[in-house]
Amino acid sequence: MENAEKKFANEAFLKEFLDEKVNFYNNSDFVKDDPIQIPHRFSLKQDIEISGFLTATISWGNRKSIINDAEKILSWMGNSPHDFILNYTEKDFERFNHQSVHRTFNKEDLQYFTESLQRLYRKNSSLEDHFFLKNGETNFYHSLERFRSEFFQNDEKHRSMKHVSSTYKNSSAKRLMMFLRWMVRQDKKGVDFGLWQNINPKFLSVPLDVHTGNISRKLNLISRKQNDWKTVEEMDVILRKFDDRDPAKYDFALFGLGVSKDF
Repeated sequence: MENAEKKFANEAFLKEFLDEKVNFYNNSDFVKDDPIQIPHRFSLKQDIEISGFLTATISWGNRKSIINDAEKILSWMGNSPHDFILNYTEKDFERFNHQSVHRTFNKEDLQYFTESLQRLYRKNSSLEDHFFLKNGETNFYHSLERFRSEFFQNDEKHRSMKHVSSTYKNSSAKRLMMFLRWMVRQDKKGVDFGLWQNINPKFLSVPLDVHTGNISRKLNLISRKQNDWKTVEEMDVILRKFDDRDPAKYDFALFGLGVSKDF
């Protein structure tokens, strides 16, 4: 009984600590240094989705370079992503005169992503329709794999597949989970958009990367050493205890602590 009480006390303290850090980092000041600033430049739902999805896709490495390379893509699209996607032809690709896009995401990948997005938007008016959970699902494990299969039309051999992670291969799918956080969370703090009204934020998970993983281990939120989907599910258990309606808000605390030099 004493051990159980001690654990509860530690969890209560940890929840209070993380809630405080969420409030500290989750505000409009967060936007100016983060890739989420890219979709914040738009007001049309589809522009936000497309710019957000492409920005999230290239979100690894230095945040400044991510933002610069996302701007490169938007400039090619005439800063009207939805209109560009709907009317894109292969001839438009000749106007992309940069040698690279972002690190290993190259021009061939950008063309493939553009054509896939065009196909999806000709089918549905919003990307939300491609991420729904089915009855009984409590996280995005199956949803993300369904999206991946649809996006690539089950073309397992295309080089671009490496840029959309597979949860079935135990990836944490950090970039997809970050995109979902942007679109789904509805706290009106000026960071996440809450555009998608038909997906419940209680099913979101924290986007797991080096920063959030390292801090989570220091705080004993997780015990696994790998940053993979099993670890995402391990983290879900405790973060959904802390807030069963909005567990992904703790991304602000964990990421903020991870990139700052104060912890």
